[in-house]
Amino acid sequence: MKSLNRRTFLRNAGVCLALPFLDAMIPVGRAASQAFALAREQAAKRLVCIGNPFGMIPERFFPTGSGANYALPSLLQSLSAHQQNFTIFSNLDHGVTGGHRTAHTFLSGIRIKDAKMMPEGNISIDQKAAEFVGVNTRFPSLNVSINGHCEMVWTRTGVRVPPINNPQKVFQALFVDTTAQEKEQRAIALEQHGSILDAVMGEARSFERKLGQRDREKLEEYLTSVRTVEKKLGMSKAWLDKPKPQVNMEMPENGPFVETLPLMYDLIALSLQTDSTRVATLEVGQGIKTTDLGLNTNYHKYSHHGKLPELMEGLTIIEKYQMKHLGLFFDKLKAIEDPAGGTLFDHTMVLSGSGMGNGSSHSNKNLPILLAGGGFKHGQHMVFPEAKPQRVPLSNLYLSMLQNFGLEIDHFGQSTGTLKGFE
Repeated sequence: MKSLNRRTFLRNAGVCLALPFLDAMIPVGRAASQAFALAREQAAKRLVCIGNPFGMIPERFFPTGSGANYALPSLLQSLSAHQQNFTIFSNLDHGVTGGHRTAHTFLSGIRIKDAKMMPEGNISIDQKAAEFVGVNTRFPSLNVSINGHCEMVWTRTGVRVPPINNPQKVFQALFVDTTAQEKEQRAIALEQHGSILDAVMGEARSFERKLGQRDREKLEEYLTSVRTVEKKLGMSKAWLDKPKPQVNMEMPENGPFVETLPLMYDLIALSLQTDSTRVATLEVGQGIKTTDLGLNTNYHKYSHHGKLPELMEGLTIIEKYQMKHLGLFFDKLKAIEDPAGGTLFDHTMVLSGSGMGNGSSHSNKNLPILLAGGGFKHGQHMVFPEAKPQRVPLSNLYLSMLQNFGLEIDHFGQSTGTLKGFE
């Protein structure tokens, strides 16, 4: 199936927003309803993307051996129990340079300045997946962070999706029902928003024929972005009167980094378990408080270690802490049964990486990419050609992931095909 163009997307936006009302189409009868529910459960796939702004120390992240049964390097020792359930990739990147200025390409493969030349702009893989499944959940996607400044998530119109960096706000959005007064206020706001948008769209269509091609594209991008924001906020009328799920977790306190990182992982796991969303991202920002780990300088300075042993050891502590909690997240997903059988881990792709390959040298090459779960054949270290003519774009992996997610597409970002040898 070809990707929808913006005009078709806009024309169908109302239908997409109305899809939750199609429950009336469920076949009559208990057996038929159960079969319908099972079919929906079997179709549910999930995606979680985790990133940081500085990458990983290459010699402590990448294994020295390739294929299966490779020896885990020091940074990945905490993942040993899951070695058969994830894959490490060497020599995958987006072919960009610029250090911090291009680290934002991690999930998109496209620089901001090049977005207008691309059919889908610099949309990130999570948002592409959210467009596909987002109509089925209260939140098309969930983007959370710790101290920000990572810039991973982008819409097709080039708008950065700001993350929520407060665990309490994440919990409230996911699991705390609004009061009757708040619901009424939101309903009024939706009515006003809809009326304004309808008026704007009507006005826009009336003079659209007078615009040049470039202006028409800008207009479509604007109207699309308005609808996108509405859906991302979980504000469609279909969800106003639907109660939020109840979970066995108290309202979290906002605490130090060492407590916030596991809290965010817990909240992501709960959001997937309750089907509040099927797409989530976690940004581990450069402003994390390293003093919580017993260190005496900031994350950014440690990343520019220049091979100084004391700085490299400090950075190793930070990166090992991140990997430790990634492993605990795997444990959590494996402990949760999936309604379709197996565990949540079996039906969730978990991508970990960065737009920076080596923070010390400001290199965007050979990004530290790890993919777990999701039904792929794992347990290997895949090494791709290092020489430029034969280099494989990271977007090829993303295309494979999106196809695994259910999208019938043949291109994403800078892809040249799917990732050969990985299925």
